[in-house]
Amino acid sequence: TTAPALERFTINFTITNLPYNSDMATPDSDRFNSTRRVMAALLDRLLKDSSIGPAFVGCEPTAFRPARQGDDTGVDAVCTYRKEPSAAPLDRVGLYHEVSNKTRGVTQLGPYSLDKDSLYVNG
Repeated sequence: TTAPALERFTINFTITNLPYNSDMATPDSDRFNSTRRVMAALLDRLLKDSSIGPAFVGCEPTAFRPARQGDDTGVDAVCTYRKEPSAAPLDRVGLYHEVSNKTRGVTQLGPYSLDKDSLYVNG
């Protein structure tokens, strides 16, 4: 049998109650690392409880960017899952709808408020 391949997809969204700080652009900064850890934990919890849950490996936030004149923080993350050779390709649309439902219509992720029009899932 062929071992499952590790596949990646990106997920992007904007947090409206986390003001962007320029330290968030510096991968070595405390602010970047603490924000990355929190986002990774929230995304992991969300996706482990989704249809890709059994194959889900984890998410790694890769960048934080200013959104809406810097009042908000954009989040870019790369998520990894194990794709069995016989499995269908990632259902981006289905996953988008699951994430939307689990975030109350793309409005809430843990303690954070989300811009409801900001979610993007790309496989």
